[in-house]
Amino acid sequence: MKKLFALKIAVLFFFVAFSQQDSIQPLYKRFPTAPPFKLLSTDSSTIFTNKDIKKNKPVFIMVFSPDCDHCQHHAEEMVNKKDQFKNIQVVMGTMQSPSKVKDFYINYQLEKLDHLIIGQDREYILGTYYKMKSLPFLAFYDKKGKLIDVFEGALPIDKVLEILNR
Repeated sequence: MKKLFALKIAVLFFFVAFSQQDSIQPLYKRFPTAPPFKLLSTDSSTIFTNKDIKKNKPVFIMVFSPDCDHCQHHAEEMVNKKDQFKNIQVVMGTMQSPSKVKDFYINYQLEKLDHLIIGQDREYILGTYYKMKSLPFLAFYDKKGKLIDVFEGALPIDKVLEILNR
């Protein structure tokens, strides 16, 4: 009787453990399209969403912090290679305040990037969607809006461009 009870408990534990698998998996793996983000722009009044993404362009989403050295380096490199980003939609989101985002935008001359959406992710949609653990977090989407790959941490800009131009 005790063995049967132990077997039932083991089977129950097995089903409970594996039924939770989908909730543990990041949303981007279940829905491989751009997340439904809402970014408050540097003017603190405009909201950018995934509907503002340009159609038929690869999309590069970068979750960043203005205080992150790797994020600063990525911003510098993107501006230095702005001509190679002219056909890529760049989306940059952070939890930092719009004033910090604006300072970052100005300091790194991000206005030189043609197709840039940047702002505060007030609802932490990007962090939740990607279940990220470190910054910068990079997500790459093809021209059709399908996920190519994600990467956490620093990645050379040439590698970023290589992924986006596949």
